[in-house]
Amino acid sequence: MAIQVTATALPEVKIIEPKVFGDARGFFYESFNALEFAEHVEAGVTFVQDNHSRSAKGVLRGLHYQIQHAQGKLVRVVSGEVYDVAVDIRRSSPNFGKWVGVLLSAENQRQMWVPPGFAHGFVVVSESADFLYKTTDYWYAEHERSIVWNDPAIGIDWPIEGEPLVAAKDAAGKRLVDADVFA
Repeated sequence: MAIQVTATALPEVKIIEPKVFGDARGFFYESFNALEFAEHVEAGVTFVQDNHSRSAKGVLRGLHYQIQHAQGKLVRVVSGEVYDVAVDIRRSSPNFGKWVGVLLSAENQRQMWVPPGFAHGFVVVSESADFLYKTTDYWYAEHERSIVWNDPAIGIDWPIEGEPLVAAKDAAGKRLVDADVFA
């Protein structure tokens, strides 16, 4: 197996660590293998879109999700470091409103699987970060939703000092109690 998969405190959210082959020349690793993903992470997943964002230190993106056309996301960092967060927003889940966070960096080469039914966000903790994510459905502006990053009902312990830099749509995000969520 070329990956190690670890369930988080939210068992559907998984950390994926690839086997890295390195020497004096540099390194090589498989960043995605559909057969291994199906066997060790989740079967039946098809990715349809790849996204790439670059953000400066203190930028917080999220907490995003789509209420229709729910997206699963396989995320990783190829430059810099972020604190990546998933929040269970499935009302029928015993973990509804709970969150998990992990440091993803170019150095540790970890990935996180955020399945459909979870809100997702991250904050950049290095000077800048390049963040890549594969999604299981396309982006539809009319279905995109945002939960405010500092909702006290969720209580995410973001590793930041002061206020992060957020987009206007994220600053206007709803609290979980008022948000459209999954059944």
